[in-house]
Amino acid sequence: MKQSSVVGRQSSALLYYITDRSQFPGDEASRRRRLIEKIADAARCGVDYIQLREKDLCARELEILAHAIVIELRTGNKKLETGFLINSRTDIALACGADGVHLRSNDISPAEVRKIWTQCGAGVAARVTLGVSCHSAKGVAQAAAQGADFVVFGPIFEKKSAQPTGLDALRKACREKIPVLSLGGVTLENAESCIQAGAAGIAGIRLFQENEISKVVGQLRSSTQE
Repeated sequence: MKQSSVVGRQSSALLYYITDRSQFPGDEASRRRRLIEKIADAARCGVDYIQLREKDLCARELEILAHAIVIELRTGNKKLETGFLINSRTDIALACGADGVHLRSNDISPAEVRKIWTQCGAGVAARVTLGVSCHSAKGVAQAAAQGADFVVFGPIFEKKSAQPTGLDALRKACREKIPVLSLGGVTLENAESCIQAGAAGIAGIRLFQENEISKVVGQLRSSTQE
């Protein structure tokens, strides 16, 4: 997997797929197989980042799944540029050879992760990519100051048991000096409005998992082209 540069991708909207295997039918083994297949398909179709977010798995099971995904992404096509990030777990990201970590809003800071990454020797050969979840412009500013590569901001339109932030809040967040990706109820129909509000890209779970990846990527690239 080639290490990707956020700055180098700003000519088009960034696409960020967040996983949730529970949305797939079947037993646990079937869901994992479907997830790996979907991730591989997303990488082939040019999704910029994939975040493994299976929060219900114990550390060992998450590491096993992450290893399987890394093997799938790196087998047969060494030129894939999709960045593979692990949700919150820096230790597992290092152990499986992921490209980086996605941090929750209440996680350790990006600066701390970079320090750990370098101390473990991974930072010498490949730069770690760090995303942070944010829900306010203040949080976005803090993530930028602490060295995050980008933030995922939301929920923009809707989320169960959470009040949407809306496009006005997204516009305010996008004034900070860091790429901001919009999340939460983003669809093929409203994605363009997020880009017009200043978002550097689109993040989603259902958007990528419930649709044919090639069509989603094609339509998003077309509708959000700068």
